Amino acid sequence: MIEVSHLLKSYRDLKAVSDVTFKVEKGEILGFLGPNGAGKTTTMRIITGALPPDSGTVKVAGFDVFENPMEVKRRIGYLPETPPLYVDMTVRAYLRFVAEIKGVPRKQRNGEVDRVAQKTNSDKFIERVIGNLSKGQRQRVGLAQALLGDPEVLILDEPTVGLDPAQIIEVRELIKSLAGRHTIVLSTHILPEVVTTCQRVLIISQGKVVADDTLQGLQRAQAGAVTADGHAGPAPSLEEIFLKLTSA
Repeated sequence: MIEVSHLLKSYRDLKAVSDVTFKVEKGEILGFLGPNGAGKTTTMRIITGALPPDSGTVKVAGFDVFENPMEVKRRIGYLPETPPLYVDMTVRAYLRFVAEIKGVPRKQRNGEVDRVAQKTNSDKFIERVIGNLSKGQRQRVGLAQALLGDPEVLILDEPTVGLDPAQIIEVRELIKSLAGRHTIVLSTHILPEVVTTCQRVLIISQGKVVADDTLQGLQRAQAGAVTADGHAGPAPSLEEIFLKLTSA
């Protein structure tokens, strides 16, 4: 569904992304991890077509992001770390506006707005002005706009930032429920979120992919040395694997 091949992106002397290559299969949830400045957001912006690479290619559902940008945009819902909200609009008016931009047919817009509002529990404040919402409520509206049009691919950058513990659980369950129907790339700093939500983990450090496997595969690869009685050491946690791979 998503094919990223040999991406390079530099900002003057800084190599933000260096030869990044990976695939995400249809219906899969990929946890995209890395420390601040590792190149995660740059990679995701390239996938969505918001930022051109210096070289390399990205294909979504077989369409090249830069040769067929409109075909790709129809298939992607994107939640950046800071949701692109208009604070002087009500939630309903904003979601209708985004639905129009995404090409949702006029007769279907109200129903589609209600659908995504209910999915994200934004329906409780759908008539309120966005500028008067809490950070957590705004995050849920941002997630709702990403779901408009039922896109095949969702690119989610820190989707639970600003949510309280109960809301975080709700959003995690929502993301898990979308697997199979949607292909999801989930970037987060909350490592337990990856353990509970994602089927595969990709770790990037200093612009390069340093790991790409299931959590169980990473644990086997990074397991402790064999002990004197011939048994393998304990399987490391994702936190331990992350620290080892990104501090090298």
